[in-house]
Amino acid sequence: MNKFVICVNSKGYEASLEKWKLYPVLEEDEVSGFIRIIDETKEDYLYPKDYFLAVELPVVVAERLEKEYFAEIEDV
Repeated sequence: MNKFVICVNSKGYEASLEKWKLYPVLEEDEVSGFIRIIDETKEDYLYPKDYFLAVELPVVVAERLEKEYFAEIEDV
């Protein structure tokens, strides 16, 4: 996976998204104009693509974030 986005708009989704937080992308273009991420509820949902900006991270950073993020979800 190793693709992350940063939330730049949480309007209407304040309970599920934190503005300026990084989220891992699970699916892109599953539905036109939307991306699937794991949100603050620790579930995956579709959100408007324009609520996020793609972030390019060094591979080692992306791998570590992905590992830590999913380990945290599994502990819930």
